[in-house]
Order: sequence, then structure tokens, then C-alpha cells
Amino acid sequence: MVRASRVRKSYGRTEVLRGIDFEVRPGEVACLIGPSGSGKSTFLRCINHLETIEGGRLWVDGQLVGYRQKGDKIYELRPRDVAAQRRRIGMVFQRFNLFSHMTVLQNITHAPVLVGGETKAAARAHALQLLERVGLTGRDKAYPGQLSGGQQQRVAIARALAMRPPLMLFDEPTSALDPELVGEVLEVMRDLARDGMTMVVVTHEMGFAKEVGDSVTFMDEGMVIESGAPSDVLDNPQHERTRSFLSKVL
Repeated sequence: MVRASRVRKSYGRTEVLRGIDFEVRPGEVACLIGPSGSGKSTFLRCINHLETIEGGRLWVDGQLVGYRQKGDKIYELRPRDVAAQRRRIGMVFQRFNLFSHMTVLQNITHAPVLVGGETKAAARAHALQLLERVGLTGRDKAYPGQLSGGQQQRVAIARALAMRPPLMLFDEPTSALDPELVGEVLEVMRDLARDGMTMVVVTHEMGFAKEVGDSVTFMDEGMVIESGAPSDVLDNPQHERTRSFLSKVL
């Protein structure tokens, strides 16, 4: 579902991704861990072309992301073609990024109606199903400011699912939450994993990575240091840098 080959990304003279190789099969949950500034979130944003890359290639579901290839050269796609690709990739951010002036229902139905071409009735019916799925039945008329952080993040997950994407990206979805609200968001993500959703999750929740992840990738200074099954990377890391990091977070 996701394949990265030697992906590079720089901001000015600072190289933040230094040749990333990465792969996620359909139905798998891949967790990215590592210290702040290691490039995890930047890489996640490259997967749906919110960030452009300067080297390498990225594919989602067999399709080159953000570019077309002609011969040995690649050319960036037009904005509307990039937008069409993004419809198949759900994204949940650290901050919930909900429209504060819209109700929960309006937040969830906005993109399916405006971008996906669904009827308002069909989008509403699907949105109510999604609210039930994330444990927020009856909150469709509420505004984001009337919800807790955990509830807002669950609405953000429902909004991303509303476009029926085959791939979901999560960028530290619990980092902005009070500790007692973390569990309710992780439980929704566990439910998605049980249903076979392909997910790439940037997280500091090592328990979640070990329980739900099919793979764990440790990144540092823009490079993949170690990758493998959660039990291997978290319980028996082979690289000294991985051991040092885990000794501080476990």
C-alpha cells in the first residue's frame, strides 16, 4: 500500500529526510517512533504530498505520489491531480484542525459533498454511522468548542474516514491530549486496525505500537535506524541508538 525508496527532503540546507526506505502492506499498521526532530512527521506528510520530496520515490497503492514519471524523469502533478490522490489518503493531525464554525456533522460531511460529489443525505447517513463508530452518537449538532480534546480527535478521525480512504495516516494523534483522554482515541484506532485498515502512525505510545503495530520503525536524524516486528524493535533492539531512545521512554 505504501512504498518509499530513498526518499529525501530538505529545508534550505538542512536535510531532514536522508534516504528513507519504507514499506507497508495492505491491512498492516506501521508505527513510526523516534525523538522529536527525527523526520517522522515530515515523512508522513510526504506520503500524501503535503510536503514535496527532493529525491527518491513514493508510491501509494501502486501509484507514484505527487508526480508522474516519463522516462527517467519525474514531473510534479497539477494541484487538482494531487488533490484527487489525497482523497484516498486519510490524515489525522496532532491538532484536530476542525472547522470551529461548523457543527460536528458539517465537519464530517463537508468534504464528501464538496469534493466527493455525495448527496447531502448520503453523506449525513454515513457521518452518523461514523459517529457511532467513534463513540459519539448524539453529538452531531455540537460544535468543536463544546467537545473535549479526545472527542474532537475522534471527530477528526471520523472526518478522515468519511472519504472512505484505503490508507490512514496519524501524526501523533494523542500528543495534544490530556493523559486521561488518550485511551479513548487509541481505542478507536485499535478498532480500525481490527477491521483491517492500513495505517501509518507516528506515535510516542509504545504500548499501542507493541499491541497493534505489525511493524515498528525507529527514525533518528532523518534516517531509518531500525525496523521490524514490534517485539524485535521494542524488546530486543539491535542498534545502540534505538536502545538509548527506548531506555528513556519505556
